Amino acid sequence: MKLKVTVLIDNAPGVSTKTEFGLSYWIEAGDRSILFDVAQTDLFMENATKLGVDVQSANFIVLSHGHFDHGNGLAHLNSGTLICHPGCFARRYRKNDSWNIGLSMSRQEIEAKFNLMATETPLQLFPGAYFLGQIPRITDFESQTTPYVLEDGSPDFLLDDSVLALATQHGVFVITGCGHSGVVNILEYAKKVTRDSRLYGVMGGFHLKEINRQTLETIRYLKENDVKHIFPSHCTGLPAMSAFYNAFGSKQLRVGDIIDL
Repeated sequence: MKLKVTVLIDNAPGVSTKTEFGLSYWIEAGDRSILFDVAQTDLFMENATKLGVDVQSANFIVLSHGHFDHGNGLAHLNSGTLICHPGCFARRYRKNDSWNIGLSMSRQEIEAKFNLMATETPLQLFPGAYFLGQIPRITDFESQTTPYVLEDGSPDFLLDDSVLALATQHGVFVITGCGHSGVVNILEYAKKVTRDSRLYGVMGGFHLKEINRQTLETIRYLKENDVKHIFPSHCTGLPAMSAFYNAFGSKQLRVGDIIDL
């Protein structure tokens, strides 16, 4: 399956486009299209128009997890088939200042507008395209701590954090929102669900901030698996970005960038 990914929103601005803290990708996979995340506002739609993309024509809308910077743009869409983990609708907060970081729309409001398919188990959208659902946390260096809490005050490890796994002739290409589940956990599960041990590429938020054990173990894993295309973006911090640049030549994605595979 041939893939083309257009960056509608990422933290870094592009030429003649606007940006905000968030993420939104337009994915063309064979003859199907997927709108992956919708950032905070309607800027993803404004940029899409400038980039020649009709977001309303998406066959599927995929929400990676229930954070404001990935899902609040849903308020500006009128319809569509929306795929997500059911945990996306939890009320959640940042621990240090109690700031609400969840979605602005309730599940009931979303169900009134969209054909909602909420699943914890993997879902094949069409041949070669998989929403992974809830990703097992198997490593001892990822998703060990969290700065977030749920409404009852319990730790929020973002169990709803999921990804898209797309089959190509060269192996699996994975698209993440924030990577709260951990890049290695994500890629191991993608191999299992797709039944393909070849990892062709990964792009999106990696949720790696510093050059620490998690970052170094992730880089080691990507090297060991001979991953050809690595595009860290969004919530990947500058120190971690520099480590990926030094290891793979990876550069920050910008609004308007097109990944053609």
